[in-house]
Amino acid sequence: MKLHIVLLAALLAGCSYAIPGSQAVPPGLYGATPAARHHRASHVVQFVYVANFGATNISAYSIAAGGALTPVAGSPFKSEKNPSSLAIDPMGKFVYVTNFGSNDVSAYTIDATSGALKKVEGSPFAAGSNPLTVAVDPSGKFAYVANNGSKNVSAYAIDATSGALTPVNGSPFKAGLRPYAVAVDPTAEFAYVANVVSSNISAYRIDAGSGALTPAKGSPFATGVSPVSLVVHPSGKFAYVACYGSDDISGYAIDATTGALRPLPGSPFADMGSAPEGVFVAPDGNFAYVANSQTFHGFPDFIAAYTIDATRGTLTPVTGSPFKDAGAEAVSGAVDTTSKFAYVANDGSSGVSAYTINAADGALKKVKGSPFKTGSVPFGMAVCRVTAGSCVPSPP
Repeated sequence: MKLHIVLLAALLAGCSYAIPGSQAVPPGLYGATPAARHHRASHVVQFVYVANFGATNISAYSIAAGGALTPVAGSPFKSEKNPSSLAIDPMGKFVYVTNFGSNDVSAYTIDATSGALKKVEGSPFAAGSNPLTVAVDPSGKFAYVANNGSKNVSAYAIDATSGALTPVNGSPFKAGLRPYAVAVDPTAEFAYVANVVSSNISAYRIDAGSGALTPAKGSPFATGVSPVSLVVHPSGKFAYVACYGSDDISGYAIDATTGALRPLPGSPFADMGSAPEGVFVAPDGNFAYVANSQTFHGFPDFIAAYTIDATRGTLTPVTGSPFKDAGAEAVSGAVDTTSKFAYVANDGSSGVSAYTINAADGALKKVKGSPFKTGSVPFGMAVCRVTAGSCVPSPP
């Protein structure tokens, strides 16, 4: 089942759609594991978490030296209804999950030894209508949730000890029509929200003390048709948006003073496939990848790969791109913290495709054993690296 396509079609038709085991989706959403114990001392211990929209749970995996995934003990972990995205706080202590079907946000602590998740006391925390995506600011003080149904953004203060969420004063904050994706820049000064129906980006300045949002000068900023994914470059200088309806990538330069967005030279950039659904950038900032779901149109799915110009932010296709996806209906992706592996969630085949990244040119090569099984309809994912007793996420 192609979640993004079906839900966008329902949005345009003004109707709702129900997936098995879920509520109706309204218009607009469309202990140490054996693997960990036997890692060589030089191997970086990392975990991958996947929100399974159809299964109402979270799959957790350890990453082997070659990029293969192994489920951690206890996985999958129960969530509320229809989990759709995840964000890990920068201190590596907590995972936050939006639950589209139950209108709330689940919070978990991460066991950095095993990768296991445990619900935070008081979880889940109320959100707006149909919360779809979540982002945590780089200071670790605040979390932001794009509420697709109520057309706004919920903002929370994070308790640094317990991980509990408390709404900030003034929350929720107005967004555009059907906010779909949310991201925060590396300086923790600005937040951005992609609005799928109004085809624009709402930009906000973040109050460092309270976490409150104030619209940035010139906001909203136009995108291509139906923006469904948004990422800020690790340098904080650029932002990229996957536009499902126009089959392209909108690229912007970020004004470091105001947070305003200015189209990059050559933007929008051709997608090289069709139906771009998830754009993600390697932590080293060298390459960008786009998950394209073409199965619905009768074609193989592809991952488009681009080299990022460090000065101008422009995108140039990697030699050999696009790369055929090993699963069906690619919807989102993430790169590990070492920039060696790329992972793509396939909601049509309920699995995660894994690839090695060529450090010289960004080309992708399938990892042995890929794809790896998830729960039903995997939607969002996040990666973290064990450091000093915590599991610190990949930037951005």
